[in-house]
Amino acid sequence: MTFRIRKAFLFPLGLLAIEIVALLVSCIVLKEPIAKIAILAFMILPVIVLFIECLFRRTTIGEDQIETRKFLRRKIVKIAEITAVETIQVKKRAFVTLCAGDDFLIISNAYSKFPLMISQLLSYVPAETVSEETSQMAEEPPRKSTDIISCWLAVALMGFILYAQLRMHS
Repeated sequence: MTFRIRKAFLFPLGLLAIEIVALLVSCIVLKEPIAKIAILAFMILPVIVLFIECLFRRTTIGEDQIETRKFLRRKIVKIAEITAVETIQVKKRAFVTLCAGDDFLIISNAYSKFPLMISQLLSYVPAETVSEETSQMAEEPPRKSTDIISCWLAVALMGFILYAQLRMHS
């Protein structure tokens, strides 16, 4: 089964990227100060990189292997080689680490259907490799929504800034 990053996060992140590009274009067209243009150009880079990375990220869990695809990258961990499945949980954010010798893979609860993902993962890996923390977390996986709320707030703020920019020059 294949899992992707939640669309509830991707949608506002994409809107934020579009708004920042629109603001940058408006600053260039309206001949705003170079410092303002440079700051916006600098802000665009991490937002677009994050959006592209999240858009292309998908993890497929099968009986024999786990494959994670990212933009221009791919990583495969064979189930038979997994020596440990550990969890780190910080508030509502969970990170599941799959260790396979010198290789590892980290899965976070940013994926849609995270409870199903963890359930399926634990059904394939040997039980002795699963830590107590991971077993406890799998019983009630955390649901994180603050990243989505923060992204929507950034969209609203950038929308207001874009509106003010265009209103000021009309």
